[in-house]
Amino acid sequence: MNEQTKLDKQHYRIFGLSWAGWVFDFYDLVLFTFLVSQLQTSLNFSAEMLSLCLGVSLFATGLGGIIFGALGDKYGRKTTLQWTIIIYSIGTLLCAFSWDFYSLMIFRFITGLGVGGEWATGQTYISETFPDHLRAKFGAFMQSGAPVGVILASIVGGIVSPIIGWRLTFLVSIIPALTVLYIRKYLKESDVWIENKDKYVNKSIFQEFKQLLTKEYRKIFLISLILCIFGMSAYWYTYSWLPTYLAKERGLAAIGSTFGIILIQCGDFVGYTSFGFVAEKLGRRPAFTIYSFIMAFGIAMITLCWNLITEVPDLVFVFMFLTGFGTGYFGGFGALFSELFPTKIRNTGVGTVFNLARGAQFITPVIITIVATYFDLSYGIAIAAIFAFLVGVWIWVFPETKGTAINELD
Repeated sequence: MNEQTKLDKQHYRIFGLSWAGWVFDFYDLVLFTFLVSQLQTSLNFSAEMLSLCLGVSLFATGLGGIIFGALGDKYGRKTTLQWTIIIYSIGTLLCAFSWDFYSLMIFRFITGLGVGGEWATGQTYISETFPDHLRAKFGAFMQSGAPVGVILASIVGGIVSPIIGWRLTFLVSIIPALTVLYIRKYLKESDVWIENKDKYVNKSIFQEFKQLLTKEYRKIFLISLILCIFGMSAYWYTYSWLPTYLAKERGLAAIGSTFGIILIQCGDFVGYTSFGFVAEKLGRRPAFTIYSFIMAFGIAMITLCWNLITEVPDLVFVFMFLTGFGTGYFGGFGALFSELFPTKIRNTGVGTVFNLARGAQFITPVIITIVATYFDLSYGIAIAAIFAFLVGVWIWVFPETKGTAINELD
């Protein structure tokens, strides 16, 4: 499929279902942050307990990325995509029946496992089936599902949830599982994986992961992991407490805070969808640097320089949009990593790198809470600007992968 000169229905179906899976993946993960106040009141949780719960969910994404990354190489992209969507949907559904802190933490852990596996599988699926010159564009387009998921979560969590309650909010989140029925009926398996599966299906999950640490792939695995840790840290230091920061420290009402989050996500969407064009035109490395530096600038302005920019109120929303726009560099991870790892470990490599980095963020909400205790949330969130800057610098240790032919990697 990746050697076809023209996209057909199957390409668009693969993209559409991978994109939808990522929309609801992020919706399920981020929805929790909008229900913090209700959970505190209903189940008598402290802020520290909720931070730990969010951290456990992020940790589970790392574990899920490793497990489902290896399963995707062993059992196929289509099958694994279905598994991940079902698991994160069930995890979010179970949250509706939480009765105490420990039950909620277990259910968020299950949600995280599914969330961790979906991204890599969808990105690998797209990378193996789309032509080389369109890989970066459609990989970035798929990433645009994240802001759509966050916008959906902000609407449901910030506006609908206060009306219907947090339990019913979690309950209706089983709906994404219905996409699995469409995937089973209409999607074809990646033909690149089918051509190679007989060579690799007998390997265990441990062997899949172990291969990343061999001399042949160790360096690219480690520098990719560092890049992703920088990128993930920039994102989660910004977003894990952002709704609370805007509402409690900057005095924005619920509607104003929700509008601010939606505006940032609109910036995300524009950033993701445009990143692929920039990456195909200028190359992967310049694109990462441009976007990550814009994100660092935007974060610094809406945190450390808040009092300065509020002298012209509209500037607040301009820099919120820029913060989101800069996050567009996430749109490049899927194509970049797919162009570095061969088919035999592609899903393992992409899933492990991305989700180990995301799992490492389990400590992020706790650190921000500690910083806020001694200073305020703006300083905790401002740490993200440092990590965003590091993304733009570290990308230059990579080879330029623009124009890489996926089939030749094997």
